[in-house]
Amino acid sequence: MVEAFGPARAPCAELTDLHNDVAAALQAMLEEAYLQLVNTLWEKTQIPNLCLAGGVALNAVVNGRIRPETPFEEIYVQPAAGDSGTAVGAAYYVWNQELGRPRSFVMEHAYTGPEYTDEEQRTAIEAAGFTAERLDDDELFRTVAGRMAEGDVVGWFQGRMEFGPRALGNRSIVVDPRRHDMKDILNARIKHREPFRPFAPSILAEATGDWYDQDYTSPFMVLVYKTRADKRDKIPAVNHVDDTGRLQTVEERVSPRYYRLIKAFQEQTGVPVVLNTSFNENEPIVMTPEQAVETFSKTKMDLLVLGNYVVSRNGA
Repeated sequence: MVEAFGPARAPCAELTDLHNDVAAALQAMLEEAYLQLVNTLWEKTQIPNLCLAGGVALNAVVNGRIRPETPFEEIYVQPAAGDSGTAVGAAYYVWNQELGRPRSFVMEHAYTGPEYTDEEQRTAIEAAGFTAERLDDDELFRTVAGRMAEGDVVGWFQGRMEFGPRALGNRSIVVDPRRHDMKDILNARIKHREPFRPFAPSILAEATGDWYDQDYTSPFMVLVYKTRADKRDKIPAVNHVDDTGRLQTVEERVSPRYYRLIKAFQEQTGVPVVLNTSFNENEPIVMTPEQAVETFSKTKMDLLVLGNYVVSRNGA
């Protein structure tokens, strides 16, 4: 590698055209090899359903090419498609194939982690010295959507934590995708990421085909689709440089509270999409109410929502 491409880039060193070119070439070659393997698998099996796991299965760009460019009709990439996800697959292989047990479970969501009571959330807020307002559901979703539409950055903490590397609306930071400057705001205040890295859209599942070139479900944020040309300027914060988005499709029956938040945002703005990034600052995604409050305290989020409790930095 050093002979071919020169010395490795030091941590935090400047990204040059060489680094960009090497990264782009690696991605291009990965996609070529990946799709060749997928097509070979189709030739051997003629089965239209494809299930993927392992770390490479988190490459959402090539995953998004499988249905349009191969004979496969259905694709499933489980939400923790790394080592932990491979272990789940191995366990189910033994259960089904070795022990002959019936198939009785479909993993439709990733909300299998810990959840916390109303009291635990309130205690964490008070222990940090914050004051919270508790809103009923109707007012909560309407209020938070309104604050997002005004440009506020919201820490959104609900229900069970997600299994896997993606925040899927239970441990998320959510903002307005319509703002051209929102990526810069998030990076300056909280995420501190390289500017080329995109942020992801969460979209009401039924609206997917109106905003992207595919409407196939993507509940685990592991598929990249092209943004429709007439929609790109409406959601610039989640439209990547190549006019794509690594989207999460949100269904009401699967994630009812996150769905209601996005629906409330759509009712106020006409856009059924929010920008969703993980609830963290260069550390693991928050799990507990205490961790959520701590991250809120040390960053420049405007609003923290723990269940039905709302903490506003400016007290408004």
